[in-house]
Amino acid sequence: MGVKARQYLNNYGYGKEFNIKESYASAGVDIDAGEKAKKQIAAFASATLGPEVLKGPGFFGGLYELKGYSQPVLVSSADGVGTKLKLATVLNRHEGVGHDIVNHCVNDIFTSGAKPLFFLDYIASGKLDPVQIQGAVKGMADACREVGCALIGGETAEMPGMYSEKDYDLVGFIVGVVEKPDIITGETICPGDVIIGMPSSGLHTNGYSLARRVLGQTPEQLSIYSPELGKTIGEALLEPHRCYYNDLKPHLARIKGMAHITGGGLPGNVVRVLGPETAARFDTSSWQVPDLFKFIQRKGDIGRGEMYRVFNMGIGMTLFCDSKDAGVLLKALPGAVCIGEAVRAESKDRVILD
Repeated sequence: MGVKARQYLNNYGYGKEFNIKESYASAGVDIDAGEKAKKQIAAFASATLGPEVLKGPGFFGGLYELKGYSQPVLVSSADGVGTKLKLATVLNRHEGVGHDIVNHCVNDIFTSGAKPLFFLDYIASGKLDPVQIQGAVKGMADACREVGCALIGGETAEMPGMYSEKDYDLVGFIVGVVEKPDIITGETICPGDVIIGMPSSGLHTNGYSLARRVLGQTPEQLSIYSPELGKTIGEALLEPHRCYYNDLKPHLARIKGMAHITGGGLPGNVVRVLGPETAARFDTSSWQVPDLFKFIQRKGDIGRGEMYRVFNMGIGMTLFCDSKDAGVLLKALPGAVCIGEAVRAESKDRVILD
């Protein structure tokens, strides 16, 4: 470095005699920890990669070779785990939320009949924690492997000041494919069709801000054993989001429409697959609402309407089918229950909860 350049740096406060003391680490960002995290992610992801993946984790972009389709339509979705992460952080249990984000995204694109191809993640934190990273990424890799999906890449970001030191966010991005003639849109749903419900495994990834407010979020509160639930409150709340892909894939030809029951519950999600002249009438006595939802409702003194608007109430996926196909589906699908029927819309209220 020349004398003039050195003098310029000194004059403008960049360090006495160029002995600069500040660094990215002193600002709260550990580049070395980030590199270690990326290596951990690549190790878990490698088990999900097939020959279609030309470039996976470590490159600047994931490359996936799409072949074997005549009229491929790509289907994509993005979502986050939400405030369920607060509970995972308090209890230091992170593998389940990795399953959560993959299964949520797979279910979303599967409502159109799409096969999941590849998945990417985004993990942001105040300070990278190897336990958090390893747990979440292992969960994502395991969930991807269960449905034949490649964990093709992602991003980790350490952002002190944006997040507290222990907090992190987990977001997923998925791309799937379906042949154009096989796309399921719900357009053929008509009055008389049967609605089948697939059981949820708990809250899945929705309603946690309300659940945390009602049941608490400290280690002491979450560690309380509930005889009613048969487990601790934390264990019940951290039950991973169920994936319906493997159960339903063999039966797509009999399904007219599917609604993944996430934020907004039955009223907010079922309407998304109904035509303007069709409504859905549910018999809420036809399935057993799990004890966790009753527990939350009682503890929080929450109204019935609010419960069904916030939570899935034990139904994680709904299927619409012709009445002649209902028997076959009910017999073939584990835990499936007939929970209602499609009817002619007679008012603005197109999801009716009897």
